Amino acid sequence: MSEQPAPIPPQVLAAAGLLLVASLVAAGVGRVTGVGRQAIPEAAVVRTMELRFGDAPDGGVIVTGANGEPVTQLDPGTNGFIRGVMRSLVRSRRLDRVQDDPPFRLTLWADNRLTIGDPATGESIELTGFGRDNRAAFARLLATNSTLAAGGP
Repeated sequence: MSEQPAPIPPQVLAAAGLLLVASLVAAGVGRVTGVGRQAIPEAAVVRTMELRFGDAPDGGVIVTGANGEPVTQLDPGTNGFIRGVMRSLVRSRRLDRVQDDPPFRLTLWADNRLTIGDPATGESIELTGFGRDNRAAFARLLATNSTLAAGGP
C-alpha cells in the first residue's frame, strides 16, 4: 500500500497566498512611484553619427551617412550582428508605420557605451551588452568616417 502525502496545513497556504499578494502589490507600487528603481545617469555624448542602411544588388548592405555620403559596404554573408540589430530596428519602424526612411543614430557615450537608436521610434539598443566583438562591429562604422559629428545628438 502506498501512503498518502500529508495535507498542507491551511496556515501555510494562507501565508503563501499573502506573500504572493504582497509581492504583486510591492511590484505595482514600485512601478507607479519609481520606488526601488535605479536610474542610470545619462553620460555625455562623445560622438554620434547618423546612418542609413540599404540593400546592395549583390545582397550586401550599403551604409551611408545622413546626407547620402558613403560610409562602407557590408559584403554578403558578413556582419551578421549588424544585420540582425538593424533588422530588429527596421521591424519596429514597420510596426510603427514610419515613413521617409529617417537615419538611425549611432552614439558613443563618455562612459564608453555604444548605442544604436532610432529617433523615429524612440527605440535604442545598447550594443556594449552583446560582447566586445559585436560592439566592435558597430564601432568600426564610427571609425570609417572622418566627418564625425561631435557633441549632442
